[in-house]
Amino acid sequence: MRHRLLKRTFDLVVAVPVLLLSLPVQAIVALLVRRRLGSPVLFRQERSGLNGTPFTLIKFRTMHAIDPSLKLVDDADRLTDFGRRLRATSLDELPTLWNVLRGDMSVVGPRPLLTQYLPVYSLEHTRRHEVRPGLTGLAQVSGRNSIEWSQRLDLDVSYVRSMSFRTDLKILLKTVKLVLSRTGIEHAGSATYPRLQHGYSSTPPDSHGTTTSA
Repeated sequence: MRHRLLKRTFDLVVAVPVLLLSLPVQAIVALLVRRRLGSPVLFRQERSGLNGTPFTLIKFRTMHAIDPSLKLVDDADRLTDFGRRLRATSLDELPTLWNVLRGDMSVVGPRPLLTQYLPVYSLEHTRRHEVRPGLTGLAQVSGRNSIEWSQRLDLDVSYVRSMSFRTDLKILLKTVKLVLSRTGIEHAGSATYPRLQHGYSSTPPDSHGTTTSA
């Protein structure tokens, strides 16, 4: 109980000033997204939170809308250079700070994944939902999107088992270095992170362009 209170306090101490300081940047990014990708400016998607409870994740859009007439269906076609730059700098994640303020997420924790993945997890990997999902996590600083699903989920559970205030600080500092270095942004051979399937096999996103990039 004490650790949860400390973690929530840490979330607010980090998220509130970062959100306030980033508002001018968010305003500029929003205008650029509107100009280059159109409306809506924000990307909203249902993700699994604490105890698997769904919530709506918000980010800046990084892709064109699906348009079969223009052959904009696959993620590789929809993701522009502008969108890649947003992802590389993590500027697309700034609106997600509102999820932290609302209590949907923490600053540090397993990244929130699609609700449709809930039946796919092994019993051990469901432990990732014992804590709030995070803006960044152990899996992200251990390879970001370059590692495979099995490694990613194992790291999430490892974090849950050993999480502490010191661990969160280390992950946060490593995240800053990772963002500045812009490494591990894309999964090998895919514009976005592959979908999670039974047995943790990786397949391309479906025809609706739903992605798991996080």
